[in-house]
Amino acid sequence: MAGYVVAERDVVETTPDAADTRRVRLTIGPLQGCERLEQRVVRFGPGRSRRQELGELQAVLYVVSGTGRLRVGGRVEELEPLAGAYVAAGESYVVENSGADDLLVVLVTAPGEHSVPPLDVRTVRWDERASLPASPNREFRYLVNEDVGCHDITQFVGEIPPGRAPLHSHTYDEVVYVIAGEGLLHLDGNSTPISAGSCIHLPPLNEHCLENTGPGSMRVLGVFHPAGSPASRASEGPQ
Repeated sequence: MAGYVVAERDVVETTPDAADTRRVRLTIGPLQGCERLEQRVVRFGPGRSRRQELGELQAVLYVVSGTGRLRVGGRVEELEPLAGAYVAAGESYVVENSGADDLLVVLVTAPGEHSVPPLDVRTVRWDERASLPASPNREFRYLVNEDVGCHDITQFVGEIPPGRAPLHSHTYDEVVYVIAGEGLLHLDGNSTPISAGSCIHLPPLNEHCLENTGPGSMRVLGVFHPAGSPASRASEGPQ
């Protein structure tokens, strides 16, 4: 199966409900060859969104910019940049934008298989998580995983230093959003420029690598199914 990459700005933005605060770009889904995961870039305008019903789906959210609150049931949790959040299958949620600017969120949904509502908090902050190694000289931090009851998918933020890793593959299906930095995606024999807002689908066993061509760190958001470790490899070869 071939991979896929698109710049978020090149995807048509829709307003599902004129009375809602949401503006949505569906960046990756079945039409792009990704059958289990759907990635959306959502901008919540100031105010309170309409209630979103998940049905049989579960969702993980990541805040790129802006501040607000996530309401699920009777609970309210703060949303801020570098925070991930989990909403289980069967739940519904409301997002409140407490600022004057858009609240920019990357939303990924997947079928709920072993999804259970969180017993405690459902929002996880990047600075509260341990930095873990991923070869070569890369690191990542889990956001949403089994710690909050999400047993089917894993959400993480990875840091990629300048340079290029060897081509490698994973056993899981993954969607990626570039948060910051610039570089090249090496995939399916092609090298595609990527930067903040690039959206990527990496199918299972598809060899790829992300090359950081900038002077500083590249930061990426990854969500994959089934759950596991971003450091795992199905194969790894020379650069």
